[in-house]
Amino acid sequence: MKDLAYYMSLPYEIKVKKLSKEEGGGFGAQMPIFEPFALFFGQGESKAEAIKDLWQAFAAHVEDALKHGDFIPEPTKSLSKNYAITMKTNIMEQIDKEASRLGISRSALIAVGMQDYIKRNSI
Repeated sequence: MKDLAYYMSLPYEIKVKKLSKEEGGGFGAQMPIFEPFALFFGQGESKAEAIKDLWQAFAAHVEDALKHGDFIPEPTKSLSKNYAITMKTNIMEQIDKEASRLGISRSALIAVGMQDYIKRNSI
């Protein structure tokens, strides 16, 4: 049965952007798969806060949708692929601690962090 834990574990794409003063400042986060409906978003003073707020809003949305039998879009299989990586234990523990603090999965934290790193360092 698909429950909240199932949907929270899916690899939804997250986009984070700097908000203008007119939009409230700080950062905004959203899942593009839900953008046509503008059902929920995350906002915070930092990217991490915006992502945490987004996951909380997503959880509330999923709980309500499950309660009412509403359709919940899922990312397509092509959006993710499993990779085995080797990492020092202390780094993995830091990643797990931060992911737990933000209420997201290890994979989501690594993916968002790498997307941000690539964006900041690309020519």
